[in-house]
Amino acid sequence: MTLRQKNIRTLDIRLLDDIFEMGDGYVLDFSNRTFAEFFDEELGIDIDDSRYSVEGGSKAKRLRCFLKVCEASLAVRALMALWQYRNVSRRRRGITERDDELEEEFYLLIERLGGTRPAPKTKTSSQVSTSTSLAPALCQSLKMKLVEVSQLEPQERGYAYERFLRELFDANGLSPRASFRLVGEQIDGSFELSRETYLLEAKWRAPQTGSADLWAFNGKVEEKAAWSRGLFVSDSGFTPDGLKAFGRGKRVVCMDGLDLFEMLDRNISLSEVMSRKVRRAAESGEPFVRVRELFS
Repeated sequence: MTLRQKNIRTLDIRLLDDIFEMGDGYVLDFSNRTFAEFFDEELGIDIDDSRYSVEGGSKAKRLRCFLKVCEASLAVRALMALWQYRNVSRRRRGITERDDELEEEFYLLIERLGGTRPAPKTKTSSQVSTSTSLAPALCQSLKMKLVEVSQLEPQERGYAYERFLRELFDANGLSPRASFRLVGEQIDGSFELSRETYLLEAKWRAPQTGSADLWAFNGKVEEKAAWSRGLFVSDSGFTPDGLKAFGRGKRVVCMDGLDLFEMLDRNISLSEVMSRKVRRAAESGEPFVRVRELFS
């Protein structure tokens, strides 16, 4: 059954125009490149396909066309992924106010298209132990610092990101065994978690991290003892092609800036996030699985 058969209305399209800031052909803060990467990574869809450009080639027109012709279940997945991206993007830009009425309208549309709204963000024993969570005030402080760092000019951002990571690891009881240090556009260090030694590499500047950086870091990890592992934090994320080229079954797990924000927004400990990521990597071989998927 297609989305149109689910009776999407002109009013719904206008609602989505408001939610996803689709004036003048834009969609949120996506560029053409990042828009295509988002659809490929989240849905395995080529949004640049000519079938989605029959009403025009702008990002907004391609999105509207996609929503009109795809199956309802796929439309729901796309809208939920865009909603998540929108909320995290707004928070990272320092926009913290909520519009409960707009959110309710969005979820009513999702339900009418056959989807379900997410359950309230509560931590159960099967998700996150409250004993590993940070004090709410500390978690909020770290979250705001992450937002502030993302708004700095590149010249300032590197050292601010270094300080943020050090505070984050200290707050989670993972004091680095070697001090985090800024080297060019990357931050190097190491830490210990559950008696396992991890090397850390954090990239704080755009563009997204590709396979070359991942392979170089994996080489560093493999040069160490057999029990060493690696955490690669890329604030701007990873290219889909880079992750595919990097492959599976490595001793490296990955996080991006959205992961960090989601972790702090939900007050999930870094230890718990790492535990989930390492377990998923062991089970599937995938180095990068988003926090929202691991704790859905």
